[in-house]
Amino acid sequence: MKVEIMPVVTVLAMVAAACGTSPDASNTTNTTANEVTSTSATPTTVAETTSTQVSTTSTSLAGEAVDLGPPSGATLGVIGVAHDDVLNLRAAPGADQPIIGQIPPTDDAVIARGETRSLPAFWTRVTHGGVDGWVNLSYLAYIGATSDTTAEVVAHFGERPEAARMTELGIIVAEAMASADPPSEIVIVVEESVGDLGEVTLDVVGLGDDAVRGVRLHVFGSHLDDLFQLRTVEQTVLCDPTRGVDDDGVCV
Repeated sequence: MKVEIMPVVTVLAMVAAACGTSPDASNTTNTTANEVTSTSATPTTVAETTSTQVSTTSTSLAGEAVDLGPPSGATLGVIGVAHDDVLNLRAAPGADQPIIGQIPPTDDAVIARGETRSLPAFWTRVTHGGVDGWVNLSYLAYIGATSDTTAEVVAHFGERPEAARMTELGIIVAEAMASADPPSEIVIVVEESVGDLGEVTLDVVGLGDDAVRGVRLHVFGSHLDDLFQLRTVEQTVLCDPTRGVDDDGVCV
């Protein structure tokens, strides 16, 4: 499904300070809640060579078991985690439980085990890289279809937007996709790379749609003199993990 372009929202001064000309900000972030651990280097998974199973029973786990959650065997992706952070995989549901693994920001091979608990935040049991544990469900989604939305973005602005940095250009595009109510969160999930053609990837999470958790935007820019001008935008739909995605990559 294609997400309609929505009104511009504000973004954090993080990028504004870096590039000097970006809009004032309030909702862009490259850090997330306490289930994301900031690192100083590119996130990597914890080294694993054998399957690790966590033995738990419903009576020993915190919270209440709920039916709301991804079914066993569902393949999910990480969303809303900044490029310099990782999603914590814990031994049991709860932010106070031991960390047994770390999942990179754009990993799309998280396998649901069919158990979800409310603490009141929802935690779901998953397997990643041979390790069985629990993660905050807020940072998972079904990865839906990808489409070219360049024409819609250009029509929104009336021209191809430009910026001094690819990060700034990406945020300008993300703002056009975001919603004001509820306010979306904009997260840089793959940091910018530059050359004759620059690129950056951002997640826009929270669009006020029951089926759609957000969109992932892969933004490309042509390097013209001292500016990057928008070239193309590839949009991937991020589907709610409690609902699902069909064979065509459409959220259901």
